[in-house]
Amino acid sequence: MSRISRFFYDHWTLISVLILALITVLSLTPQTELPVVSGSDKTHHFIAYATLMFAVAFVKPKQWQWIAVFFFCWSGAIELIQPYVNRYGEWLDLAANTGGLISGFILARIMAYICKKTS
Repeated sequence: MSRISRFFYDHWTLISVLILALITVLSLTPQTELPVVSGSDKTHHFIAYATLMFAVAFVKPKQWQWIAVFFFCWSGAIELIQPYVNRYGEWLDLAANTGGLISGFILARIMAYICKKTS
């Protein structure tokens, strides 16, 4: 097993919790005005949730489907809460989050397959 594989197998829970906490804090921190960042905010949503799903999908524990549903519901809850903290809650953000979760899963499974073949 490669170092990368071993790292994800050993730390997937911690990685996932830290990324989820970072997404939550960044999404719910009140802003006086929205920050100007390059690229579409939908791209940022997509990347954040693909990253979130990657470790879970790479390791693929027995309960991975429930974790994925939890991530989806969590992202929906964030979108519902955002208007109360001077942020924009958008359904297209939820769509980008969902696309990220799906893409993160696919990419992780491809990487897990490659790592398994090369070890």
